[in-house]
Amino acid sequence: MARNGLLNPNARKALDQLKFEVASQVGVDYNQGYLGNVSSRDNGSVGGAMTKKVWQQYQNSK
Repeated sequence: MARNGLLNPNARKALDQLKFEVASQVGVDYNQGYLGNVSSRDNGSVGGAMTKKVWQQYQNSK
């Protein structure tokens, strides 16, 4: 059975913190409210940078 939720409920807070940290690093203005004015390209750059950072942390933990 497929499961789309996070295994650790505390991970949501950590991922949100990472998202805002990465967004500020790549120059995207993420305030806690409405994000409809952020382009798909900007959102993609944040997601890509998050993935890269998580992957690097995983590689360093081996």
